[in-house]
Amino acid sequence: MHTSLAHEHSAVALAIAREQGFAQRVGGNMVLQGWALSMQGQEGIPQMTQGIAAFRATNATAWCHYWLGLLTEACGKAGQIEQGLTYAAEALALVRHDGECFYEAELHRLLGELLLQQPIPAVHQTLASFHQALEVARRQEAKLLELRAAMSLSRLWQQQGKQAEARALLAPVYGWFTEGFDTADLQEARALLAALAASIQCILRR
Repeated sequence: MHTSLAHEHSAVALAIAREQGFAQRVGGNMVLQGWALSMQGQEGIPQMTQGIAAFRATNATAWCHYWLGLLTEACGKAGQIEQGLTYAAEALALVRHDGECFYEAELHRLLGELLLQQPIPAVHQTLASFHQALEVARRQEAKLLELRAAMSLSRLWQQQGKQAEARALLAPVYGWFTEGFDTADLQEARALLAALAASIQCILRR
């Protein structure tokens, strides 16, 4: 869903949840609304942290690792790397403790992206996180999360001059999706594959 639509829908859902007194839904929709603002370059992190606090105040545990994952992503976009790393570690600790793992692959990927954004990039740790994201996504047959993990690893390999390896990794994952889909992830993957193919052709012509 486009972030502007996510903001609009979460605002409506938040109003309904408040009206009906659904405390857990109030917290969750506060997180979603804050995330949508953050993805549009606006200040949404304080609202997200408030939403997670409200959610936890109900003693709920389900979905907490997902909310923390969205907060991790927002911190990365805002350049708050150390805070994002803290939230990612907390989310993964919840996965290990509670066994709720539907967002685990994305958490590993987000962790890798943050490690790469540090003043001194932790490349080896980043590679390990991306490979872990791929492994988890494949085990869970979560194709969209596998695509995201493959893109992150392919971009890193591209920077390292490993264009052929990057394309060999990404192409089959992208090819799994049937025609008719045109999400932002697929558009990004298509553009990356085109760039990799062009680089490989340039290398072959030398």
